[in-house]
Amino acid sequence: MEMPAALALPSSLAQHPAADAQASAVALAAFIAGTLERALQSRAQASLLLSGGRSPVPMFAALSRYPFDWSRVTIGLVDERCVPPGSEASNARLVREHLLQHRAAAARFVPLYEPGLDPEAAAAHAERTLDAFTTPFDAVVLGMGDDGHTASLFPGAAGTAAGLDPQQPRRVVATHPVSAPHARLSLTLRALLASRVLVLAISGAGKCRVLEAAADADPAHLPIAAFVQQTQVPLHVFFSR
Repeated sequence: MEMPAALALPSSLAQHPAADAQASAVALAAFIAGTLERALQSRAQASLLLSGGRSPVPMFAALSRYPFDWSRVTIGLVDERCVPPGSEASNARLVREHLLQHRAAAARFVPLYEPGLDPEAAAAHAERTLDAFTTPFDAVVLGMGDDGHTASLFPGAAGTAAGLDPQQPRRVVATHPVSAPHARLSLTLRALLASRVLVLAISGAGKCRVLEAAADADPAHLPIAAFVQQTQVPLHVFFSR
């Protein structure tokens, strides 16, 4: 397959095209592994925040086998559904089953959602769990939906406006999307930008078009636009069409 053409995005973004989704996942795993290895060369601990869904599974599988000191890595989530940890919808379950295997089993994992709490109480509890991480995070990996949502910041959802407010003092908000099941917890824009590197991983021509539209869109309509348009943190886009 041919390498896809570059996307129509701001020149400040680093683009990493791949011929297909599997090749993109392998390249992304190598990039994250290199980022963590460099962090561990200069600091005692490294931190990584991840997105859920099914798309990251091949990347998790590849990353889990990289040979560095995973015991010094703390892993967390950028968002989570308010569901029990054993639920098929749980991002924590996804990480445990697909990333915390092989060499990566030695990493420390800090879930975002405390089971049994309502969304607002869970968001307050998650604020405290974030104290387990030193900031800035070494890397934050985002995904994006067809509607332009990222993390659990959905267009039109209760809680999204607060999450996208750059002055928002909270690091975690509860969101209630109308287009997807389950109440959610999401790190805010301000919290996610407290990172040395942002990574966005997408695949498919449709999502590529949505991302290009985000270059000059209102984040209220396409939340990913807030990350595309910011210049505070380097953003690396891994994509295949």
